[in-house]
Amino acid sequence: MTNNDQAAELRRRISRLTGKRAKTAAIVSGKGGVGKSNISLNFAIELTRHGKKVLIFDMDIGMGNIHVLTGQTAGRSIADFFEKDLSLEDLIYRDQEGVSYILGGSGLSRLIEWDNSHFSRWLEGIEALQEQYDYLLFDMGAGASKEALNVLMSVDDIIVVTTPEPTSITDAYSMMKYIHFQGGESAFYLLCNRADSEREGQEAVKRLQQAIRKFLGKSSFELGVLPESTAVKKAVSAQVPFLVAAPNAKVSRALQEAVKLYREGYGYLEDRPETNSFISKLRHFFVKGRH
Repeated sequence: MTNNDQAAELRRRISRLTGKRAKTAAIVSGKGGVGKSNISLNFAIELTRHGKKVLIFDMDIGMGNIHVLTGQTAGRSIADFFEKDLSLEDLIYRDQEGVSYILGGSGLSRLIEWDNSHFSRWLEGIEALQEQYDYLLFDMGAGASKEALNVLMSVDDIIVVTTPEPTSITDAYSMMKYIHFQGGESAFYLLCNRADSEREGQEAVKRLQQAIRKFLGKSSFELGVLPESTAVKKAVSAQVPFLVAAPNAKVSRALQEAVKLYREGYGYLEDRPETNSFISKLRHFFVKGRH
């Protein structure tokens, strides 16, 4: 056993003794092109700046782009987990800001096809990661595939990213409605991106909250409004997170406030039903989908 393996095993033992488990959250949108992956990355960076260990799991089955936003070249993905027998820890990339991430890619679409040994090893790997990190953030692809839905049904929280566009709001609501009627119990946190004004963004969030309350009978929590910003466009072109490239921009300050709300437990004390652990729910939904 290498020194790294020994250190990882020691962390796992300490986590089991203390009962530490990473908080799990899925970051979703009803449609593509709303800036979800960019928000996922910068959200994670801000959490690390407050001393948290964060792992992003890029769940885009087509083409994940977290690595593109950080200027890194993708070489390993979840496909290597079963094709090359690598562990999930072997797949982890780390950026200069201290954020860890695993790329999903086409391998995720084959989860349901995995044999029992691969499936069990995958769950064990996720459980080990949950013991090593403070947050596991799942950057979901647009839409809701069967594999994605299993994760969405299992996480603690779902952060929904929309823009003020009516189609984006409608698609975001449709996503939450689908999750709700599939039996999902996660809390919904709403974040409006690319708003031309604070008022426009707040109105978009208010419309979503009213629809969720009226038709789903469920509360949701506003994390904030991120303004349309040339700083974000420049950062994406430079392949540098906007919190790093433009720390004083309005969009950066707005994201910091959103993360502060979430980190400090906004909505956490609301009356929620007791639920099983993330791993238990993952096992239940994936096993159900395999039969």
